[in-house]
Amino acid sequence: MTDFDVPPNNWMNFYEHRLVNGVQFNLTFQFVNRKMRGMGINERKTREKQALRDRILEAARRIVIREGFAALSMRKIADAIEYSPATLYLYFASRDEIARALCAQGYAQLLAGFEPLAQIADPAERLKALARAYVAFGVAHPQTYRLIFMEDPTYLGAALGGASEAEKASAGAANERANKPAGNPADPQAAPQADAQLINPAASDDSSDAAMRLMVGALDELKAAGRLPASADGAVWAEALWATMHGIVALNLTCPVFPTSPLDTVIDAALDAWFGVREQPAAAAAAAPPAAARSTRARRPAAKPKAVDA
Repeated sequence: MTDFDVPPNNWMNFYEHRLVNGVQFNLTFQFVNRKMRGMGINERKTREKQALRDRILEAARRIVIREGFAALSMRKIADAIEYSPATLYLYFASRDEIARALCAQGYAQLLAGFEPLAQIADPAERLKALARAYVAFGVAHPQTYRLIFMEDPTYLGAALGGASEAEKASAGAANERANKPAGNPADPQAAPQADAQLINPAASDDSSDAAMRLMVGALDELKAAGRLPASADGAVWAEALWATMHGIVALNLTCPVFPTSPLDTVIDAALDAWFGVREQPAAAAAAAPPAAARSTRARRPAAKPKAVDA
């Protein structure tokens, strides 16, 4: 072992052994320390670059929320973070690239709101909760919703397409899960856990179609339980349900007179049209005729047929 091959855990012994040769020890220490210091600089530069990228996106998000997407420009973002516009182009090639990054973040926020709902055991109630959460997101974050779903179609593609390398690398995990036996799709215990894994971008494959797959899974459970027609296509029904909820959000954002009824009432009516009205026990009992009346009608003799004139 040479003086430059000393393991890190032997530094103290090495120091004691080489104390008589201080010059050589100092050279060794400086060599190793310079290498360690270089690693620290690289890590710090990486953190600083990520921090500035996050500042750019946060400034862009604030501009979009406050003034709308039409007001977003590279110069306005640069002024907000007190950097030159040229600096922004080191991180993003264009305003459109910033918009796509904002869409991806906004869609991830939408998915985060879906995640706890995936634990709901009943598939119909799960779908209703997802639909309500979708509308609530659009109403609470109108500019973000507009940017994702109502601006340039390529922005929506960025949000749904999962273009990041991390998402692409995880596609193999999705295929592996797809090849495993699905078990009983109507199992109320297993299905929500599987859906929760699908919807969590951090613990699952790419989030590009996570919301769609969550809805398709619930619809397939309903079909397996005989609560939907056997001919129902889960993917088509999921798109139709999504379109229904998007229509409610889009009209709410763009049409000042919509809705004339409370928004929750409109949502409930749409969901009742989809999944049927579930009567409360008290209401069902009140609507039923009294037992005595039913028994009286049952005992009443049938009317005699009228005579026909010859």
